[in-house]
Amino acid sequence: MSKLTNKLLALSLLAVGFISAQEVEPTTPEETEFYEPVPPKVTPGEDGAPPSDAIVLFDGTSLDKWISSVDSTAAKWILNDDGSMTVKDRTGDIQTKQNFGSVQLHIEWKSPAEVQRDGQNRGNSGVFLNGLYEVQVLDNNDNDTYVNGQVGSIYKQHVPLAMASVPTGEWNTYDIIYHAPEFEKGQKVKSGTLTVIHNGVLIQDHVEIKGTTPYIGWPKNPPHGKGPLRLQDHGDNSRVSYRNIWVRELD
Repeated sequence: MSKLTNKLLALSLLAVGFISAQEVEPTTPEETEFYEPVPPKVTPGEDGAPPSDAIVLFDGTSLDKWISSVDSTAAKWILNDDGSMTVKDRTGDIQTKQNFGSVQLHIEWKSPAEVQRDGQNRGNSGVFLNGLYEVQVLDNNDNDTYVNGQVGSIYKQHVPLAMASVPTGEWNTYDIIYHAPEFEKGQKVKSGTLTVIHNGVLIQDHVEIKGTTPYIGWPKNPPHGKGPLRLQDHGDNSRVSYRNIWVRELD
């Protein structure tokens, strides 16, 4: 039987439902090639700059893209001369004016070089995706704490695969891939996920978000759409600083 006859027979069996499309073995390279959709072109950033399609949320020049999470007034954190911002103690969390769903997030942070206190009260802050799901920021250098609350944890849910912090007072980088949960008729039908790369080291590998990340109690799953990126004021003079924050929307 010729190759052509074999192929015609396979297509006939496929048409009447005797075999599935996956069982029809391609016989030419062209059968497994396709040309649409064409991916958009993105120019990578150089020397730490964001890529061409990024939304820049903080470039060191102003806090105009941020508001207080407490009362939606202007963000009250400290704008520094070196292009960073620092938590202003007890002024409350800040969040983006713009809401996001699934994103690629780049953010850089550092704890203060002058060490004060220990445990959860040393250089504590947090990055909240959708305003609800926290990736922990903490100075864990020579400073043990509960491991599902250490630096790089999905707070109270997932222990990081490694502790990859640089020395206290130096700049850390988080690159985070967040896929938002899905809801139908007020119920979660698909969990969100988080991937976190800390200073080039994979520390959270596409982990399932169980729900919100409260200090006390179980995760909750309130239905929601897009939400802000939120940064935490831990209320204990944490003095954590941030710089170079940008996102790429994934939905």
